[in-house]
Amino acid sequence: MNPYQAFVAEMARRHTEAKAFPLGGFPALPRPTIEPDAPKVLVFSPHPDDECVIGALPLRLMRESGMRVLNVAVTQGSRKDRQAARLNELRAACEYLGFSVVQTDENGLEGINPKTRAQAPTQWAGSVDRIARILREQQPRIIVFPHDADHNTTHIGTHYLLVDALGKLGPDFGCYTVETEFWSAMATPNLMVEANARDVADLVSALTFHVGEVQRNPYHLRLPAWMIDNVRRGAELVGAQGGAAPDFLFATLYRLRQWRDGAFRDVLTGGRFAGCADDLAGLFRG
Repeated sequence: MNPYQAFVAEMARRHTEAKAFPLGGFPALPRPTIEPDAPKVLVFSPHPDDECVIGALPLRLMRESGMRVLNVAVTQGSRKDRQAARLNELRAACEYLGFSVVQTDENGLEGINPKTRAQAPTQWAGSVDRIARILREQQPRIIVFPHDADHNTTHIGTHYLLVDALGKLGPDFGCYTVETEFWSAMATPNLMVEANARDVADLVSALTFHVGEVQRNPYHLRLPAWMIDNVRRGAELVGAQGGAAPDFLFATLYRLRQWRDGAFRDVLTGGRFAGCADDLAGLFRG
């Protein structure tokens, strides 16, 4: 018998079975004690749900290092009739994980895309000022936001929104920057972060609180497969071409740099595999 037939059949069976699982409504997860002066991680989410999709690193930093994670809701989606509901879904998802939520505006920012940046400078400047004010107030150690070619126009817009806001803060402001990918893969990630089965299950469960989104497209069920494929890609993109893959099952790829003296600065020599036993906080010291 071919054992791979049973392997694939079981995956398909469990995926089909999971379509009937409940969406949201789970009790909040146990969370570590976060000290009042704990370092802050600000996740700038283009849409409600991105905090769960790319959340492996922030979740580990909170659980393992006691960092405070705040999700900044850059937008609340483009459908005005769903913006209030999406904020409520976001708050429920973040409450489940243990993240805080920072609103940018009553209904989120509008027009966060390259077209607005190029053609509506006054509107864009107002959005940049709002993000710069959040950065100044929160003084994060780490910010997390999409890379500059993440396909979706709001994801790309969020990247440049952060770049422009950082540029307004002057040379005295500094933090670590972590760029993420989802809609389009990064050509040059330099950090692969392993997630254990518990963390992945918690991120999938958190995604289900975004009920209105996963009902139309059950992408929460595909998140584990995406994280498995990240290990395949990261083995050579973060590691060496032709090199051995680390013994990870699930991972997320990032690009780690530092914003210092008004510009991005490299902080890693080559790529880094960060396994579940590794000290992630050590990447963000100094």
